[in-house]
Amino acid sequence: MIELLQVRMRRLLRRVLTRPRIDLPLAAGLLLLSMVGLATLYSAADGSVALVGGQAVRFVLGFALLLLISRIPPSTLRNWTPWLYAGSTLLLVVVAVLGEGRGADRWLNLGVMRFQPSELVKLTMPMMAAWYLHPRQLPPGWKDIAVVGVLIAIPAVLIARQPDLGTALLVAAAGAFALFLSGMAWWRIGLLLGGAGAMVPVVWHLPFIHQYQRERVLTLLNPESDPLGNGWHIIQSQIAVGSGGVFGKGWMHSSQSRLDFLPEHTTDFIFAVFSEEFGLVGVCLMVALYAFIIGRCLWIAMEARDTYSRLLAGAIGMSLFVYVFVNGGMVSGMLPVVGVPMPMVSYGGTSAVTLLTGFGMLMSIHAHRKRHD
Repeated sequence: MIELLQVRMRRLLRRVLTRPRIDLPLAAGLLLLSMVGLATLYSAADGSVALVGGQAVRFVLGFALLLLISRIPPSTLRNWTPWLYAGSTLLLVVVAVLGEGRGADRWLNLGVMRFQPSELVKLTMPMMAAWYLHPRQLPPGWKDIAVVGVLIAIPAVLIARQPDLGTALLVAAAGAFALFLSGMAWWRIGLLLGGAGAMVPVVWHLPFIHQYQRERVLTLLNPESDPLGNGWHIIQSQIAVGSGGVFGKGWMHSSQSRLDFLPEHTTDFIFAVFSEEFGLVGVCLMVALYAFIIGRCLWIAMEARDTYSRLLAGAIGMSLFVYVFVNGGMVSGMLPVVGVPMPMVSYGGTSAVTLLTGFGMLMSIHAHRKRHD
């Protein structure tokens, strides 16, 4: 029995490590975005080679995982999905007991590195929703919608209690996109959105919604009411974005970050640094690059040959859109500050590696689009 498992493992590794299959346009877009991210991080970190080098190492690890996972058939990913979802949810429970972070229990200290399990759930959540919907008749009825809703709620509530409301909403959105792409009737979508809107006053008073989170929403309406407190982030970010003008001040010339007016300028607000240095033209080009990557994801989803692959690829692509939209809205003062990084640009190891791992799944779906799983 052991010898048989060893033979199968050797065959799997041989299949994974030989002839990597990637979608060249998507890979080129990701590589370009990673280089833009490193250049922006170098400027935002005031020329810190150590910080940029650490991020570059994470990119290398992420691209290596991308190549590795691109060789795993979607059918294998589908078989692993329940275990991956259960494992990532269990890690969230462990975080609630042993986690550490700046004012929040979000990380696990593994000694040589810190790991944020909620980033992993951003992948396992759409995988689980796609896995559940795959063998069922579509579009889904209320029973299947309710089951997927429970699957979404379990990790989302655990993440919200850390507290990390921004990531909880992103995880919920990733699962919801799988439902949306399954062909759910528009009248059902309208009812669900209406019900979610009606629940906002109730959620507002739930115990895991902290006072500082409520203040962030209220500050969005009038940041000048507390310019040195809760409104500081939004005001300084808007100054950075506006001072960039049409063509920007130039690379390494962001005064807001260098004078330490802009908080979290290497993480959540790094897009404000980019906007100040490259202006409206640079922002439009970056948005176009994101649009290309998202569009390529949706194209891969349309070319997929089975329901699981189609829903997973589409959900990952649409989730990337939400990340970009939320961070851009937060930086420009259109949305509350929720701590959502700009994908592949903001500093963050777990986020970058997880994101590239998800794109590895897209590469796998693309590589096996002409095969019946």
